[in-house]
Amino acid sequence: MIVLEVVFWVALGALVWTHAGYPLATALVARVRRRPVRGAEETPAVTVIVAAYNEESVIERRLENLLALDYPADRLEIVVTSDASEDRTDELVEEVAAREPRVRLIRCPRGGKVAAQDRAVRETAGEIVAFSDANATWAPDTLTKLVRSFADPEVAYVCGRLVLTDAAGSNREGVYWRFETWLRAQESAVGSVTGGNGSVYAVRRSDYVEVDPRFGHDLSLPYLMVQRGRRAVYDPQALAFEKPTPEIETEYRRKVRMFEHCWLIVLRGKMLRRLPAGYLVEIVSHRHLRYGSGLLHLVVLGTNVALVALRAGLVYDVLLGCQLAFLVLAAVWRGLPRYYALVTWATVVSLWNYLRRGVPATWDPAEGTR
Repeated sequence: MIVLEVVFWVALGALVWTHAGYPLATALVARVRRRPVRGAEETPAVTVIVAAYNEESVIERRLENLLALDYPADRLEIVVTSDASEDRTDELVEEVAAREPRVRLIRCPRGGKVAAQDRAVRETAGEIVAFSDANATWAPDTLTKLVRSFADPEVAYVCGRLVLTDAAGSNREGVYWRFETWLRAQESAVGSVTGGNGSVYAVRRSDYVEVDPRFGHDLSLPYLMVQRGRRAVYDPQALAFEKPTPEIETEYRRKVRMFEHCWLIVLRGKMLRRLPAGYLVEIVSHRHLRYGSGLLHLVVLGTNVALVALRAGLVYDVLLGCQLAFLVLAAVWRGLPRYYALVTWATVVSLWNYLRRGVPATWDPAEGTR
């Protein structure tokens, strides 16, 4: 029984730490030991890269939005790197490029988003390479805000703030994302973020790293920058806007696909090598334990059932009752409890998928986000 109790409390403690203790501790450290970015309003030459696969419904809007940025025209290049699109994406980009010299198309063989991004970086020359999704839109001053942190010579990577626009449906991703962006700001204030987002980020060309095409940049680039003695920071004023998936169930499927890549990086990406002690704690707390939360919940539930069966004490009866009540609430209410339950279960399903069949490099647009 002692072993069961130890396992139960360690797993429960890890869950409480990753979801509550770590965010509060990081916010406290950010208040007492802040590491500011020495930014300045500069306009380096920038190449904005949009990786696209079958984006005919949004690609013209994306290009017009980028062309309208309040950034010097002679310092901006816009590249759509098409991952063997089969619809009218390439044709539509070429039509815009015919009247706008800042825009060009790079056609790639089907190889996935990262492979297409790598090729675009190789074939361009901007001092800063910025990246965005085809379905995103940027505020007029987003690029100016995004690149100002590169005035600090320690900064290699900057991600902006993704704002999820309201959408009809049951998805509660927006609530989670507001918490995540707040936590990202605390991490950046301490030193470096542990993750970015594909809608709005930039890398100094001299610091760009080609990673395994299955990894994705969101999780891999920040820790790789830190491993090289650089900083990966967050600028909440560099705004991007995207439409979230409309329903919890579609968000669950998106999360399963996303977490498959996260597990690949966690298990194969050598994330814990050559990290400063503080950032190592961030990576384990925010990434490893967060992705392992589904397994931790299964351990907590399983050991709790066993302890109740062994009559270990009233506290275990109460805690099991709380867990079962939460699962019933998640089953009957399409709100935050169901969102949390499904997203947490997605971490387990994605690990099983990764172990069973690996992770593909190619991707398809998420349902309902265009």
